[in-house]
Amino acid sequence: MITTLSGDTSRLLATVGFVKEQDTATLLPLLFPGLDGPELRALVEHCRFSHAALLVFPSNEAELRAMLADCGLSAALPARPSVVVRERLAVRHRRPAAELDVGILRPAVAGADGEHRTVEVFALTVPPGSGLEEIAACERERQHEAHVAFEVAAPDPLVLRGLTSAFARYGAVPDGGGYNPHENGTVFYFGAAAEAKAGYRRVELYVPGDHRDVLADHLGEHRARQPAETLLRLLTGAWTTQALAAFAEFRVPDAMAVERGAEVEELARAVGARPRSLATLLRYLAMLGAVSEGRDGFRLTELGALLRAGAPGSMRALALMYGGPFYESFAGLGHTVRTGEVAFEHLFGDNHFDHFARDPELAELFDQSMAAGAAMFDPVPGHPALTAAAEAPGGGTVVDVAGGNGELLGRVLAAHPRLHGVLLERPHAVEAARRRLEETGLGPRCAFVAGDFADVPAGGDVYVLSRVLHDWDDERCREILRHCARAMPEHADLLVVERVLPSDGSASLATAWDLHMMCNVGGRERRADHYAGLFADAGLALVDRSPLPLDGSVLHVRKGRCQPMGAGIGRTS
Repeated sequence: MITTLSGDTSRLLATVGFVKEQDTATLLPLLFPGLDGPELRALVEHCRFSHAALLVFPSNEAELRAMLADCGLSAALPARPSVVVRERLAVRHRRPAAELDVGILRPAVAGADGEHRTVEVFALTVPPGSGLEEIAACERERQHEAHVAFEVAAPDPLVLRGLTSAFARYGAVPDGGGYNPHENGTVFYFGAAAEAKAGYRRVELYVPGDHRDVLADHLGEHRARQPAETLLRLLTGAWTTQALAAFAEFRVPDAMAVERGAEVEELARAVGARPRSLATLLRYLAMLGAVSEGRDGFRLTELGALLRAGAPGSMRALALMYGGPFYESFAGLGHTVRTGEVAFEHLFGDNHFDHFARDPELAELFDQSMAAGAAMFDPVPGHPALTAAAEAPGGGTVVDVAGGNGELLGRVLAAHPRLHGVLLERPHAVEAARRRLEETGLGPRCAFVAGDFADVPAGGDVYVLSRVLHDWDDERCREILRHCARAMPEHADLLVVERVLPSDGSASLATAWDLHMMCNVGGRERRADHYAGLFADAGLALVDRSPLPLDGSVLHVRKGRCQPMGAGIGRTS
């Protein structure tokens, strides 16, 4: 152990000397040969050399403290958790991240130019007999985590993108990164240019704040060069689903706070879980950003707070649904691909609507999960068709066909006091919608009809089909649309809310939901031109398309022959 500690201390002393000697204007050209003139001055203006980093391997906190003291460094202990390095080590050595106790310290060092800098010390605790000695030996030899870092002075997205582009022009290669919620900072890692003369092979840009939007592009370039790492992350997606579902099922978010931490033992008593097992789950969730870990224990993040029961915009029901029945049915995806049969029906013996209808608890959970995606509805009440109906003499009537628990219709009625509503649903869902709208004081302005699609009420001014057509095959969609067309007066509008598949193959939630619908209900998502054809078959015309959050769209449909599409449609079909 003395030899190992001495070796780490020697490497740390060398790092301290490097930080003291270098400055920004001298170091950048060493890392990126050829960088000079105006571009060098621009980089010096927007970022500064802040630290050099290395990874050490003490067996406990006392050894880490002694190592720092031998190098003339002082730092507050215990160390903060290092999310990014722990994850990199886990992937590189194929170990669960929960087994790796990686901390981060930043003791101060004064540069020769008088600038305040730090030495960034990552510490992987390697207790004797832990089985982590091989990782330590490999990392000491290859120095994967040793790097020099520059801090961005003004964390503006345009400046940040400009810096990453400049690094790339001079030979830097994206090499990962991440957002650390413990300190609200984003890191961008690069491999240094092949001709670099600084003695370090990795460069970091550190940016205060949350810049995961810019980071996403950077990581995309990195993963394109790391196919095995990318595939491994994709293969563990099921773990993420179940971790979030278990977090919600045990109501851990309800026992946590955003403003203060809680110890694992306290949380375990509150939710009825084993402390050690809960700690493992929470550390994984910290990696996902659902919780954060600090000296006072675990805190809930804004993301994790969405899994609280009854919270505004709660997505708890969605987590339980995706981690429950739909998770089980996705195990039969291969059966669906091979035979064309719906995996949910193959597993449970009937279609998911009938299955849920026979189980009141499941039916309630499904209705709540549909409402959990209500952020998609935010702009819908402002649609011109609804505004025009509300401004008509005497107000207007909105007919929500298969309106679920009344979430969308309630939003429309609340936004337009002169509108009245009619909600058509199956009997159990009608009662849930009635209770919901009465609780919000909107019940007197709404009629409730228990029935099927053949019972679409006539005489409305605006008809709504929200996330309905994607449940069905084309022939059933035509039938539903014909029922709507027969009920619609000549002046009426039909608003269809769906996720529309992009025509150019770009990334979209609609593509994921297309797979989900095929596996679980036998339905599908469609392109705008596909929907236009279905509408035309029912004597309807698609006249406009408006974007919604969560990759949704409102398709505006009227009676009549199909006309040339407006600009909004032409962009996507």
